[in-house]
Amino acid sequence: MRKEDRSFFMEVAVKEAFKGIQNQNGGPFGAVITHNGKVIAKTHNRVISSKDPTAHAEILAIREASKFLDKFDLSDCEIFSTCEPCPMCLSAILWARIKKLYYGCTRNDAEDIGFDDRVIYEIIDIKKEKKLLKKIMIDRDKCLLPFIEWSKKQNKITY
Repeated sequence: MRKEDRSFFMEVAVKEAFKGIQNQNGGPFGAVITHNGKVIAKTHNRVISSKDPTAHAEILAIREASKFLDKFDLSDCEIFSTCEPCPMCLSAILWARIKKLYYGCTRNDAEDIGFDDRVIYEIIDIKKEKKLLKKIMIDRDKCLLPFIEWSKKQNKITY
């Protein structure tokens, strides 16, 4: 996959993150899943609007992609996330058999704006994930933009 394609897919994820913030759906997170170089799922965090703590962008994108492809094995797909996935989302990505993850911001960036998964990372051992999933950080500056908007938002609901 060309670098331009990766940046385009990440831009779609960033737009989703902004959409989620603007619609009061949830935090500044967006995700896209591609199959054969085409977007088949794109969504954003909906924890607040759905009142569902599992409604993270990556989880919702996996659900969309599985429904679209009518299968649960997404090993022929790639996922683009505006942030390094939390442990729950990372687990879902591994369960879906996705082999390549592109992410923008780090878990430390998320922690800096109030999303702290540190305790979960300390409880579980995820050292073996590197054997199952290739993680590639791209376009951090672009992905930080929704984080900046979120941190300035006056009427946000923190969770």
